[in-house]
Amino acid sequence: MPLLRSALWLRDKAIDRTRRAFLAVLRAGPIPQHVAFVMDGNRRYARIKGMKVLQGHVDGFVALRRVLEICSTLDIKYVSVYAFAIDNFKRPKEEVDGLMRLAEKALLELCTHGGVLAEHGVRLNTVGKITLFPPEVQVALAKATELTKDNHRAVLNLCMPYSSRDEMTTAVEETIHDALLRGKNEPITEQDIEDHLLTAKVNSPPLDILIRTSGVNRLSDFLLWQCAENTQVHFIDTFWPDIGLLDLLPIILDYQRKIWSY
Repeated sequence: MPLLRSALWLRDKAIDRTRRAFLAVLRAGPIPQHVAFVMDGNRRYARIKGMKVLQGHVDGFVALRRVLEICSTLDIKYVSVYAFAIDNFKRPKEEVDGLMRLAEKALLELCTHGGVLAEHGVRLNTVGKITLFPPEVQVALAKATELTKDNHRAVLNLCMPYSSRDEMTTAVEETIHDALLRGKNEPITEQDIEDHLLTAKVNSPPLDILIRTSGVNRLSDFLLWQCAENTQVHFIDTFWPDIGLLDLLPIILDYQRKIWSY
């Protein structure tokens, strides 16, 4: 047993050194300011492993913590994640109810002392139609936002419940409403609409990279306006619960290569 423990210790040390080396290589180049994730594949991951679907979502939450730690180490200032789509309410009631319980628990776990947001100084923004959530989830979101309001090292945009079409429709409605109130006769511009997007309201910068996991090559109504210009979009085969540094390494290196080639 002592020999086995020593071998495991040496393995863990080697993995940690390799991880640090990879991160040091990435930090030597330009770092994206804003990265977004479509966190896809929790259910398929669970089915393949013979788990209950909810356990796949639990493991997906663990993956979110892992990704946030990597992004914080790389000094990526803004991370946006597609946590819950408006259309997800159409899933089986048992799954939706389980997700609501998980959200309530996970939100406070992220933000309280020892949580990844508290540890790395990350402020939480909620981007979406919060009023669609049950009252207890709305309360948890409000508490999490309050707990992190004084964090200034980085920002997590938790997009839930979110739909890009809903965001754009609301932005157009608000733009027209504001123009009518001001008696504005000039044509409405793209910038007018962009200023009313949910991401603009939380002062997010332009989106540099969008990553979707699980091998599905579509955006699924996530940040469609934001990624329409100068955003590098990557689709990777890894299921979200399995995502790690080795998945992000080639994406960041590709971003750096393209920045240097300009």
